[in-house]
Amino acid sequence: MRTSKISQETTKILNATARSTPARRSTRASLAQFSHNAANIKDEDSSELSQPPSDIEDIIPSRKRKRETMRSPIKQSPRKTVTIKTETEDSVTFSPSKERKVRKPARKVKNEETGEVEIKPPNDWVEVYAAVKEMRTSGTAQNAAVDTMGCERLAQEDILPKIKRFQTLIALMLSSQTKDTTNAMAMRRLQTELPAFEEGAPIGLNLENILAVDPKILNELIWVVGFHNNKTKYIKAAAEILRDQFEGDIPDTVEGLMSLPGVGPKMAYLCMSSAWGRTEGIGVDVHVHRITNLWGWHKTKGPEETRLALQAWLPRELWHEINWLLVGFGQSVCLPVGRKCGDCELGLNGLCKAAERSKVTLGRKTREEKIKKDEEGNLLKKTETVKIEEVTQDIPMNAAPDSEVVVGGSEELSVEEGLTKEEEKEVMEGIANSPGQLEKKIKKEE
Repeated sequence: MRTSKISQETTKILNATARSTPARRSTRASLAQFSHNAANIKDEDSSELSQPPSDIEDIIPSRKRKRETMRSPIKQSPRKTVTIKTETEDSVTFSPSKERKVRKPARKVKNEETGEVEIKPPNDWVEVYAAVKEMRTSGTAQNAAVDTMGCERLAQEDILPKIKRFQTLIALMLSSQTKDTTNAMAMRRLQTELPAFEEGAPIGLNLENILAVDPKILNELIWVVGFHNNKTKYIKAAAEILRDQFEGDIPDTVEGLMSLPGVGPKMAYLCMSSAWGRTEGIGVDVHVHRITNLWGWHKTKGPEETRLALQAWLPRELWHEINWLLVGFGQSVCLPVGRKCGDCELGLNGLCKAAERSKVTLGRKTREEKIKKDEEGNLLKKTETVKIEEVTQDIPMNAAPDSEVVVGGSEELSVEEGLTKEEEKEVMEGIANSPGQLEKKIKKEE
């Protein structure tokens, strides 16, 4: 196919041009001519064209990677170490731990010499016992109900020893779950109103009259005590056992007393001490059980367990006294509800761990005031209650320095005689508008 001469020449020119300028890859400099500031980088483009062609990866400068060197642990300077030690020493020096008195209950300790296990008493029992005994004899716990109406004091004096022992046993049987005042009332009725078993025989509380009395009459005489229905049955049954097995007298052993219906360990040991004069165990009632556990002497669940725990270390000569001591203390100071810790020497001296702090604080403040007055030699004033309250009072502003301030009311005003009605009206208006009083409202003039 024939081609024109012009097309042939054009083809030759294009082939010559292609051989003279080799194809190269577009670089950042070659592309920069199409950018917005192409005029500014024209010189740079010309310089790059003069250099041999290079790849775009060669144009971007390569960043040298730093060698990862293993960092050795930085040693603490000796100055920092010294500072830490100094701070620790200061904290120990300026805030020392307070030495507290540790209360240790009764505990078992093995004797190294003999190898036997011994029961060691609580470490503070001597101080506690002495403080309670002082309160019972000459302090706040004296004159308790047990001192005059205890079971060992309810038997009549002018009777035979055999009848007296029987009355002591009946008093103990009635005392269960009953206050001493109520028990004393029931005993007095039996001693004065129990009918005689036959004509001509004396009335009152003895074995023969109990055997002959009708259960209904006996129940009416003792109805004030707790569980009087059951106690009526127990007394009638015990009287028959005493008549048949003990020749009309009470048993002289703990086992014999506990064989009677309605008689437990507490009654048996107290009866042995009061009636026969022999102390063979501790009579533990609710007061002894509750108070000794409050003191932390032991942790027991019932009176019988408390008795065994106390007898393990308490000296034998104190077995009879401790019942009287703690029963009266529990009736007057360490009550089951509403303990008087502010009046108790144990709480004030820090010997009772169960003391209520608020009551102890108030008791200490009251005692300090009394001691201060005694030392100064002023007259003592009998104060029954101590009130801690803040008294607020309205003081007139801009008052004269010599003016008196009335507390708890207004001072009595004297009305002078001979005043006219107008002068009296002015005086009353001044009183109504005086500071601290009810102000008189002034009507606005219309």
